[in-house]
Amino acid sequence: MQTLGLAEEFRPKNIAVNSLWPRTSIATAAVEFEAGGKELFNVSRTPAIMADAAYAIITSETDFTGNHCIDEDILREKGITEFDHYAVVPGTTDFFTDLYIDQ
Repeated sequence: MQTLGLAEEFRPKNIAVNSLWPRTSIATAAVEFEAGGKELFNVSRTPAIMADAAYAIITSETDFTGNHCIDEDILREKGITEFDHYAVVPGTTDFFTDLYIDQ
């Protein structure tokens, strides 16, 4: 709701507001040392996928506003379909899906 409200509030000023969420677990210290340990960390993606997705959003036209974006989906919309280089452990194909994502 906050994304939608801010998007409408700032639309007249030509400022876009969007949200971004990861499809899979992102390899952070919190994941490694608190949430799931090394096992979860190893089936996660690097933070670079979020950075690339954020870049894809902020370089979009300002009429792209009020969206709740998933990292993989926004990258696919921009033509990026290769995600192997985001794996913490090269060759991993079975990632831990984020808890807030419908599988």
